[in-house]
Amino acid sequence: MSVVYLNGQFMQAAEAKISPMDRGFLFGDGIYEVIPSYGGRCVGFAAHIQRLQTGLAALDIQCAMTVQDWQQLVQQLIQSNGEGNLGIYLHVSRGTDTKRAHAYPKAIAATIFAYAFEISAEPLADTETAPCYKVITAEDLRWQRCHIKSTALLGNVMHHQQAAALGLNECILFDEHGFLTEGSSTNVFIVKDTVVITPPLSHKILPGITRQLLLSILRQHSKLTVEERPVSKHELLIADEVWLTSSSKEVAAVVEVDGLRIGNQRPGPVWQLAQSLFSQYKYEY
Repeated sequence: MSVVYLNGQFMQAAEAKISPMDRGFLFGDGIYEVIPSYGGRCVGFAAHIQRLQTGLAALDIQCAMTVQDWQQLVQQLIQSNGEGNLGIYLHVSRGTDTKRAHAYPKAIAATIFAYAFEISAEPLADTETAPCYKVITAEDLRWQRCHIKSTALLGNVMHHQQAAALGLNECILFDEHGFLTEGSSTNVFIVKDTVVITPPLSHKILPGITRQLLLSILRQHSKLTVEERPVSKHELLIADEVWLTSSSKEVAAVVEVDGLRIGNQRPGPVWQLAQSLFSQYKYEY
């Protein structure tokens, strides 16, 4: 990270300063997005900005940035940081107040921060070289507004740490009724008899952009049956394939859940098709 953006100015990262009275620091009172880019091309830019604006509206955070403003900001960051494989982090908090109080303050300017960081090269649909993920499961103990991409991620962090402490990659979550919600930092898909299944959107699930793009691509460019419906833990454990999706992972194959192997412990043929199609069409959305 070298050049960053803060409240209207581009600067070196070491020069960026935010007040400790900022509500993003005090309350996690803000919204964020992470947009992947490869060689200067963003994946799902419009969808990311739409979700950002939806989140800001849900929290009643006033931000005057237009889609064109965000586009110019992102492109400047990409150019200033080498145009390689970059993730662009966008962060909008409610802003800095003179006191710490729970109620939303009036007439303060939002804090807008953005920076670029290196990410891995574009994933390939290669079953021999693709990463294989091992995960655990747990009851979802986060707040009940997971559809808002809030910067207050402690619940997600604690679930992710459950897996990290065991040397594993992710924690897949189930609600109090035993139905799949999502991972601590991913959406989850299963495959059974070539049918691709993922839970429907609700307040328990972040509307992931990779999830959105993948569903559209599979429905438009494949003959696979795609379902959005509740998924039980039993279904996940007996699935032919399990996938994690996120902006950085794209479509990632899970080979082990709670110590039980999935399929033959290698990325499966439906995964290979899905990742191949995603690579081919992701810039069109």
